[in-house]
Amino acid sequence: MPITKYEGRTLSNQVFQLEECWFVNCVLRQCRIFYGGGSYLFENTSFDNCQWTFQGPANQTMQLLSMIGLLKQGPDPGPGTPTSGPVH
Repeated sequence: MPITKYEGRTLSNQVFQLEECWFVNCVLRQCRIFYGGGSYLFENTSFDNCQWTFQGPANQTMQLLSMIGLLKQGPDPGPGTPTSGPVH
């Protein structure tokens, strides 16, 4: 799988398969991010109102963590809620 490096950019309204990306000093805004459980790289990257979709092994891990109580389930925060802050 080829890796694309994004550096020093603000990326808005885009779609990414996380395993194919390396983000350095980036901001992702209103992006859709798919993650299947493989390797990824974040360096000083933040996320603003992104939608995450977990696939395959990542989805199974999320389901297991939820089932055994290690991942809190709650109401969907809605489309206007930021997903997280910076990742280092």
